[in-house]
Amino acid sequence: MTAIRGYVAPNTESDALGVHSLDQFVLAVPDANDAEEFYGNFGLDVAREGNTLAIKTFGHHHRWGSVVEGKRKALHHLSFGCYADDLPRLRARIESAGVKLIDPLPGFDSNGFWFRNHENVPIEVKVGPKVSPDRKTDSQWISSPPGVAGATIRQKSPRVQPRRLSHVLLFTTDVDASIKFYERTLGLRLSDRASDLVAFMHGIHGSDHHMLALVKSSAPGFHHCSWDVASINDIGLGAMTMHDKGYTKGWGLGRHVLGSNYFHYVRDPWGSFAEYACDIDYIPKDERWPAADHKPEDSFYLWGPDVPPEFTINYEGGEG
Repeated sequence: MTAIRGYVAPNTESDALGVHSLDQFVLAVPDANDAEEFYGNFGLDVAREGNTLAIKTFGHHHRWGSVVEGKRKALHHLSFGCYADDLPRLRARIESAGVKLIDPLPGFDSNGFWFRNHENVPIEVKVGPKVSPDRKTDSQWISSPPGVAGATIRQKSPRVQPRRLSHVLLFTTDVDASIKFYERTLGLRLSDRASDLVAFMHGIHGSDHHMLALVKSSAPGFHHCSWDVASINDIGLGAMTMHDKGYTKGWGLGRHVLGSNYFHYVRDPWGSFAEYACDIDYIPKDERWPAADHKPEDSFYLWGPDVPPEFTINYEGGEG
């Protein structure tokens, strides 16, 4: 209960109010079997629970994502976690902003409330433990001593298992409108942006550089989910494993500028992506990040291969 109620205020601002975590993302896809295979091969703990797939990480009880079946691939909804004392305050603020509350979506019990964002995407705010990190997540930088081999043979390479969900990136028709909406409803704060093309937002109670990212497109949709792993070696091993399983399209290895994380993206069966990532920047709850507007050509990635053309396609918006 302490994790839900007994928290320390995020800073000295008396009016600071916001969610503490991205609790889970939920996707609708035509065939849940494809999702079970993809996320299982990716290294996640996938289990069927009723009519949905629960996506967890091994060794952690939290449900980071869910998959339901639908006619086509689509972002079903996002769920954000907050402290119990903040739930009525968030609800009052959202209603006072003119946002209409809705009933919970069928099949999803809730101890919180629901509404639709400015692009009709359902959002849940619920009470739950803070699952965003309370400090910068450790990354492993291991070098073998002289006389000792640093790598195993390929046949004995360990299976990569992500540690937690880091963030999701959504397509939006209007980056500026999206920033304003999530600021005034969920209390997220802008970390960085690049013109009107992309923006990154963090939580006020301490989070990665971004728990939610936004990229301009012709329609709303889901671009990728990002999963924290322990090292660049894990990123490479995960990419190799997925390639060997037949998931040959993606982008990486590289390093981002905004957020600073190392990355490799693997394309899923529906045209979106899952990202292996490590060493992302962290924004403590008692600090203000110097958010800036960066030149797009100078802020996408520090190094890495050329971006494949399918990386920017929004299949939910009919672009592919």
